[in-house]
Amino acid sequence: MSNQQNRSIYLAGPDVFWPNAVELGAAKKALCLRYGFSGHFPLDTELDIEGLQPFPAGIAIYQANINIMDCCDIIIANMTPFRGPSMDVGTAFEMGYMAAQQKIIWGYSLDGQLYSNRIEGTATDQDGYTIESFDMADNLMMIGATENSGGVLTESLPQTLENHLRVFEKVLQQL
Repeated sequence: MSNQQNRSIYLAGPDVFWPNAVELGAAKKALCLRYGFSGHFPLDTELDIEGLQPFPAGIAIYQANINIMDCCDIIIANMTPFRGPSMDVGTAFEMGYMAAQQKIIWGYSLDGQLYSNRIEGTATDQDGYTIESFDMADNLMMIGATENSGGVLTESLPQTLENHLRVFEKVLQQL
């Protein structure tokens, strides 16, 4: 991509739930700088939710993340399956939000399996629902969103800080 100077990237994914989330976010932002981008991690906000009840705290976090995405040109989403066979639902929303704004979307996953291989069954699951089988790493809408402007880089690696950063850096190199 030409003219990447001053391009800002929203760093999406379930990384915010990791025990070392702040460290992972800082490492990704440092890699962004190395490649001439400005990285923005969802935990970067100076949001004070202390004293708020859970629901208003959640709404405040949502709005803070929307504000960060509005200022970014690109999203790189960690699409590694999270709490199930598919990617984190919040990350999926963030990708959709950025797609609606016609921003650049890239993703990566540390799980190299096809989405359909992560679900028990062949044509249908245990409840009789059809299993989406399009030789894609995740739901077709998520893969489709990335294909127009980037793509999804998949690897078969354990979920460690080092592996996240290695695959994330490969995405930055492709940008």
